Amino acid sequence: MNERLTKLTNWLKREQIDAAFITSPDNVFYLSGFLSDPHERLLGLAVFPEKEPFLICPKMEVNDAKKSGWNFEIIGYSDTERPWDFVEERVNARISKVHKWAIEKEHLNVERYEELLSRFEGASFYSAEEVLHQLRMIKDDNELFLLRKACELADFAVQVGVNEIKEGKSEQDIIAAIEYEVKKKGVSGMSFDTMVLAGANAASPHGTPGATKIKKGDFVLFDLGVIYEGYCSDITRTVAYGDINQEQEKIYQTVLKAEEAAVNATRPGVLAKDLDSIARDIIHQAGYGEYFPHRLGHGLGISVHEYPSMTATNKLELKPGMVFTIEPGIYVPGVAGVRIEDDVLVTESGVEVLTKFPKTLVL
Repeated sequence: MNERLTKLTNWLKREQIDAAFITSPDNVFYLSGFLSDPHERLLGLAVFPEKEPFLICPKMEVNDAKKSGWNFEIIGYSDTERPWDFVEERVNARISKVHKWAIEKEHLNVERYEELLSRFEGASFYSAEEVLHQLRMIKDDNELFLLRKACELADFAVQVGVNEIKEGKSEQDIIAAIEYEVKKKGVSGMSFDTMVLAGANAASPHGTPGATKIKKGDFVLFDLGVIYEGYCSDITRTVAYGDINQEQEKIYQTVLKAEEAAVNATRPGVLAKDLDSIARDIIHQAGYGEYFPHRLGHGLGISVHEYPSMTATNKLELKPGMVFTIEPGIYVPGVAGVRIEDDVLVTESGVEVLTKFPKTLVL
């Protein structure tokens, strides 16, 4: 049994929970090594304190599950079979009665919850999220290798985008060029929908790229990430195309100062909320506090948004091996939108910035 599964089984023993049923593809991948997108079909990993775990997946994916290195039972089912019948049978073959289940309450939908409830009558349900958050929060050496590669590719993708900036090109034109060149590098997919936002569109934190064409005097905001062997990167850079006005430059330099201050303060023992405050105070003092409407950042790994959330209320103490984003922004409608984001690793002595693309204002 791998170390991650062992840690989960030890938690089940401590909490006196009879079984865990893990259904989110990201957590199944983390625990088993099997990466799958089952769409509407059931994917599940059953884990027990003493008995061997089993994996259930669509029959068409059984060979892929074997190739992933999963050495325990794999149950494959066809589209005409009821996967829950197999789950019930295999669980009952391992333990006589389930009194307590650990499930991902944030992921398991009502229909699947009712299946467990009806097949294991009288069972109570407990959240597995916290223990999984804690396990995934500290990255091992292999995870860090994959994250560094994902960040290298994100840097490359931003460079492609910057090279494509020309007057009259649309946001979608640039996105197409970025994703084409990244795919040529063998990348399976982007961490999320690539964002290229120009001019007024950049003043929307989660704007939607479209047919807007680049013109001189625009800020162009790139927010993108790459998936490398199951691990995500997430970078934002804002560049100026042509001359910009004094207030636009002030906004950019304020965001840059806030971002670099939070990055430089990152080290073991610092509280997550303190990093948010460091960046937020700089932006507030410059007169733009109301225009920084989101948290400072988020955890990064198998999921592009994972634990921890870098907010002004999170008292979590930073530890070596944590990877998260630092991404302050200022969005003033009709004036400018700027966000600068890096992926950072907490080291034993401080911080390693995983995304390397320059942050100097390009004019």
